[in-house]
Amino acid sequence: MSGWTQVCALDDLVPDRGAAALVGGEQVALFRLASGAVHAVDHRDPFTGANVLARGLVGSRGELATVASPLHKQVFSLATGQCLDDPAVRLRVWPVRVAGGQVEVAVAADEAKGVA
Repeated sequence: MSGWTQVCALDDLVPDRGAAALVGGEQVALFRLASGAVHAVDHRDPFTGANVLARGLVGSRGELATVASPLHKQVFSLATGQCLDDPAVRLRVWPVRVAGGQVEVAVAADEAKGVA
């Protein structure tokens, strides 16, 4: 079972920019796209171990919304977390929704216990 954790107001997210948040003890990178879609993926770059993906470059490959790591520019799908440059690597994707103008991220029941 999972629960939803309120993270921020939708208006706090600048379109096509990232923001970092601590959700259930995990660092998450949130992205609000110009289309209005909101995505949440791991903030940790799996290639370097640095928590920097919220500072990545938002873009697209074809119809796919992406973020490129600000360090070595590997590109990840915001929908699936799949690295488009190395299929063996994937980011965790967090379920996200907007309710009453607030961005909420789903966390597992055991993770939600640690949320203040």
